[in-house]
Amino acid sequence: MLTYIGRRVLLMVPVLFAISVVAFVIIQLPPGDYLTTLVSQLQAQGDTVDQAQLAQLSARYGLDDPVFVQYLKWITNILFHGDFGTSFAWNKPVSSLLAERLPLTIVLAVTTLLFTWVVAFPIGVYSAVRQYSAGDYAATTLGFLGLAIPEFLIALVLMWIGLNYFGQSVGGLFSPEWQDEPWNLGKLIDLLSHLWVPVVVLGMAGTAGLIRVLRANLLDELHKPYVIAARARGMPERRLTIKYPLRVALNPFVSTVGWVLPGLVSGEVIVAQVLSLPTTGPLLLDSLKSQDMYLAGSVILIVSVLTVIGTLISDIALAWLDPRVRLRYR
Repeated sequence: MLTYIGRRVLLMVPVLFAISVVAFVIIQLPPGDYLTTLVSQLQAQGDTVDQAQLAQLSARYGLDDPVFVQYLKWITNILFHGDFGTSFAWNKPVSSLLAERLPLTIVLAVTTLLFTWVVAFPIGVYSAVRQYSAGDYAATTLGFLGLAIPEFLIALVLMWIGLNYFGQSVGGLFSPEWQDEPWNLGKLIDLLSHLWVPVVVLGMAGTAGLIRVLRANLLDELHKPYVIAARARGMPERRLTIKYPLRVALNPFVSTVGWVLPGLVSGEVIVAQVLSLPTTGPLLLDSLKSQDMYLAGSVILIVSVLTVIGTLISDIALAWLDPRVRLRYR
């Protein structure tokens, strides 16, 4: 097992390098650069463009250098100095922007993952054990609705419900009076009162998908010979279900840790725009629209690093949960 973990950690290095190269190149593919976007915006507003100032900015940010030179400067500064560069649009260090947005993004992602597990686990087990019952049909219907309805529409509905029935504006993660306050117990409670809406919205599709997967896997295990033999020997049904087939059917819960973060970030971009969330989703969208390459590349790189680490953790947890996986590693 230790050999497997060491091999996976070593493989993470070329994977992350390839991801950083591909991300940086893709950001450079659209025609023009940040200055081109800036000139277009100024001309649309009727302002004049100072060519000398543009040349100075181009030299300052190294936009005249070839793409591979820009990439080497960027990745070298990250690896040896922890410097992610300067955001063109914000005129601030990228690290400071990430320090403001990334913690809230991680809190939202982890909370959504826990919500998905807590809701999907009992419903999926019930649907499999009580197949074709009224509860199974209700869970199936809700699951299909969760997969079919767009997340931004659910966000708008929940915002309307919160405003009309609870008298609370659920946009953002903080109330206006707590927005710029230092962290304390009151601000934490205010965060929790706003957090449930994006958690429900982002977790709806994942919860519905996990319910269907857990139901299908558990139904498949419940009809296997070892379960039938244990039932014939008189083992109680509840103990039988928990001890053997449910343990095997839980594999999707563990294996989803790795890809849940990029899925949340990609789904969060539109939802964050609707709910005005101060997370990395809108930051990434704005940086791509303005061709702010250092900011966009840094966000993509950090999300990729967290994804690779999450995949490693999920694989280790899966090996601990399922003996068959451990035997395959050996």
